Amino acid sequence: MALRAGNQSQATRNGLKEKVLTLDTMNPCVRRVEYAVRGPIVLRALELEQELHQGVKKPFTEVIRANIGDAQAMGQKPITFLRQVLALCVNPDLLSSPNFPDDAKKRAERILQVCGGHSLGAYSISSGIQLIREDVAQYIERRDGGIPADPKNIFLSTGASDAIVTVLKLLVAGEGHTRTGVLIPIPQYPLYSAALAELDAVQVDYYLDEEHAWALDVAELRRAVRQARDHCRPRALCVINPGNPTGQVQTRECIEAVIRFAFEERLFLLADEVYQDNVYAEGSHFHSFKKVLTEMGPPYAGQQELASFHSASKGYMGECGFRGGYVEVVNMDAAVQQQMVKLMSVRLCPPVPGQALLDLVVSPPAPSDPSFAQFQAEKQAVLAELAAKAKLTEQVFNEAPGIRCNPVQGAMYSFPRMQLPPRAVQRAQELGLAPDMFFCLRLLEETGICVVPGSGFGQREGTYHFRMTILPPMEKLRPLLEKLSGFHAKFTREYS
Repeated sequence: MALRAGNQSQATRNGLKEKVLTLDTMNPCVRRVEYAVRGPIVLRALELEQELHQGVKKPFTEVIRANIGDAQAMGQKPITFLRQVLALCVNPDLLSSPNFPDDAKKRAERILQVCGGHSLGAYSISSGIQLIREDVAQYIERRDGGIPADPKNIFLSTGASDAIVTVLKLLVAGEGHTRTGVLIPIPQYPLYSAALAELDAVQVDYYLDEEHAWALDVAELRRAVRQARDHCRPRALCVINPGNPTGQVQTRECIEAVIRFAFEERLFLLADEVYQDNVYAEGSHFHSFKKVLTEMGPPYAGQQELASFHSASKGYMGECGFRGGYVEVVNMDAAVQQQMVKLMSVRLCPPVPGQALLDLVVSPPAPSDPSFAQFQAEKQAVLAELAAKAKLTEQVFNEAPGIRCNPVQGAMYSFPRMQLPPRAVQRAQELGLAPDMFFCLRLLEETGICVVPGSGFGQREGTYHFRMTILPPMEKLRPLLEKLSGFHAKFTREYS
């Protein structure tokens, strides 16, 4: 305190006032936030790109950012129909152009009719354009084999992330031993740990079973809840299916067991289902929590609270930049749902171009439409290539000594486990780095490959991983995998 007082008096003598906002006076919850996917390693990758651009010599010619699930940044072409309709919505003068198919024009006119001033530049209501919410409800009904969905329970959002944070805000309450605890999978997508830190909630870890392809085990959920009750009040359970970063796809039996557990323990369920179109492994199928919950019947179907999330950023679309998403709530208290509307209204509305894009995702061209054949061909080509990349990634990593990769059943990432020599672990500790962060930084500096260390997602003590997206083009993916495996071998020799 004396030193700080001295600094203040020094500042006063120099005629300067101490800043109102400093690291010491800022919100401590924000200081605790970490987001590995765009963390220090990515900042260094950006610096390396600038250095290459300035002509600085490196042992590589480009930085390959395999750190994030950004399909189009990795070279994936947009789906033609989606962009045609968006182009027409953004610039309605093109509606008279002969270069656009009739069904694209009709879809654009339908969307513009329900926009304020017939313009994509107008605000919408806070929960999203009513017509689009109705289309989302019809999509959910088709997906779930006819189980009804009510547009009143559907809220459009700025990607799925915004909706997830909104629901978490509703859940967080209490102080001390009554503070809300939220169960999240480990490894997890860092949005969850970051949001819980910002909200000053208690993160309750449950570990996925790496030895059984990252399976979710209810016995592990029971352990996590039992231990958490000593210091917080567990109120919610998050499940990511298909998994990020782990790529597993939950079986129907597993989902039923999770729902029974949540019901018994009085936990609100959050089902992050943004990768529902990305299922590759033979025998794996996507089952929505909403469908399974409804088909389980009483007492679960009418009482278990659930929020499920989807997005236009992943799947075959890869339209990350438009920030289109939605949440459907099931069995939410009506008064709380009104509070959710109020909370969303503070942010005015989700981006309207993102809402329009989401509408096209949930109601694509019908078989009788002129654009259907091209749309289907493009969609299937993207998904088939992703399936081939998933298989290739698993194969190449499992051929490398010291690296083991579970099957990439779905989503867009592999999360291989690697062995690191004790001397490398020691050197990392001397540098104040997590051992896998040390490895990933060296990998970036020597090869230009940017991946995210497993410590940013959570992992069992004494294990080391990295997350790598499978999105690079096939002609770049195999060399990237081989170069990464080769670097691991070199790194292991260096520190053995």
